Amino acid sequence: MSNAHLLAVAPQSAPEIHGEFARALIEGLSATPKTLPCKYFYDAEGSALFDRICALPEYYPTRTELGLLARHGAEIARLLGEEVALIEFGAGSLTKVGLLLDALAHPRAYVPIDISGDYLGAMAARLRAQRPALSVLPVVADFTKPLALPLLPEDVRRIGFFPGSTIGNMDGAEALAFLRKAAAMLKGGGLLIGVDLVKDPAILHAAYNDAARVTEAFNKNLLARANRELGAEFDLDAFAHYAFYNPHARRIEMHLMSLVPQRVRVAGHEIAFAQGETIHTEVSHKYTVEDFRALAQQAGFTPRQTWCDADKLFSIHWLEC
Repeated sequence: MSNAHLLAVAPQSAPEIHGEFARALIEGLSATPKTLPCKYFYDAEGSALFDRICALPEYYPTRTELGLLARHGAEIARLLGEEVALIEFGAGSLTKVGLLLDALAHPRAYVPIDISGDYLGAMAARLRAQRPALSVLPVVADFTKPLALPLLPEDVRRIGFFPGSTIGNMDGAEALAFLRKAAAMLKGGGLLIGVDLVKDPAILHAAYNDAARVTEAFNKNLLARANRELGAEFDLDAFAHYAFYNPHARRIEMHLMSLVPQRVRVAGHEIAFAQGETIHTEVSHKYTVEDFRALAQQAGFTPRQTWCDADKLFSIHWLEC
């Protein structure tokens, strides 16, 4: 996810999305080391699997962030202001945004942005049914790229919402670029953002290697999606989910490891895998509160309030711009 004027992006049709996915797949699997962008996790199946991950006992971020939103909702609402337009980057389940909408005084619009059109459409329909007085304006787009927001009244204050520590899926340069773009988009308002914190590696390992193996299914869904959408020939049993904490980079790395030497047909190309070779599918950077506030300030925000749980597992930051 330029400080430049935001360009319009039309909703992507299924063929366009499939073409983009195919190009990313071939480019990433032809590279050394092999890699795939984590945004392609989130088709309808992947989004449903991620919702299951959020409910797992090992996966602390969701319940911790929900607790912070519930506990500090009134204070957050006072800081964000009344009659705002709430813009969510990477719309997730309705639970988190529902807590925020409940706390806000007379929100004028909700603009969820997400790459998964089917998931976004279903989520927006449910929210409209639950809150018929709220203007729900979904945008199917990749929020890491230039995009146009729906037409909003000039006097409405724009508030960004970026929960779940999705910022951790970006490297340092990408995170700074996204925050700079967000600061330009939200000028006069601000950003409420969830950020995962540096902690005991054992807690992190458990969160990304759950006993029910839902994260494994989520990771392998990238290959299953390629089979479904592009006619690829991945044998999911020939790959292993591999996730570990890199303490020097302060990040979780998630990979798919080839268990055997193999060649796989993908969108008209044949890709060779050595035994033990991996596809790097995701990173999840962890921050200290001080380091994240410094990054936000570098991007043009003024860091204001920060809320953390008692165990210092997770943080929510209010940044003004």
